[in-house]
Amino acid sequence: MYRDRLIEIVEFAYARLREKINGGRIRVENEASLQLQLSALLKSTGELFERNKNEVFSIELEKPVLLSGGFFDKSGTSKAKIDVWISFEDLETKTKHSCAIELKFFKFANHREPNNRYDAFSDIQNLEAYGNFADLGFLIVATDHDHYVNQGSYSQDTDDFDFRHGSHYDAGKELTYKTAKPYGEPIVLSNSYSFVWDESSGGIHFLKLPVLPRPFSNTLLQGAPSDKIAHPL
Repeated sequence: MYRDRLIEIVEFAYARLREKINGGRIRVENEASLQLQLSALLKSTGELFERNKNEVFSIELEKPVLLSGGFFDKSGTSKAKIDVWISFEDLETKTKHSCAIELKFFKFANHREPNNRYDAFSDIQNLEAYGNFADLGFLIVATDHDHYVNQGSYSQDTDDFDFRHGSHYDAGKELTYKTAKPYGEPIVLSNSYSFVWDESSGGIHFLKLPVLPRPFSNTLLQGAPSDKIAHPL
């Protein structure tokens, strides 16, 4: 029940964020301002979904999390920070569901190609490892640069890292930076993904990707695929 409400809250807040930014109602200049605007919408929307005195919607920004006996591939440590973490809890029954959201905002003026594409896949990898802290996950990417959405092709050295509109990732495929000095280690994800960008009407493209977090194990953190858990979103 609460899991379904969290999905509704994220869907609604995300749609309003896109409308407001591309309609000129709000302006974002960097990832921090995107996080702030989304969080404000999530908070107001989430509180509307509280139906009785026992139900509590909560939100945290930059939520610190710690893996006991394991590490996150992105940081190489047991620590990470979730950009936005929301939850719904029934204080009477102690029923609780939560959702982790990672954000990326890539601006044309701050062109960091192809490292930005690597970072997006690295965030997906972290989201998959958040199973001890969240039942659901989303990666949200915003950009004013068509390069990420409909670029004709990428360099062979970095074309593994491709989340253009209509592209697909198959679980277990190793993504490798083939340059002489790789930006990061190879990435292997546990789930398959199809990337679908929402149509832009005001210059900012948006991608919302559902990600299934899994409870910690060394095998899953290394990105080994599993066909035993169906994607819930």
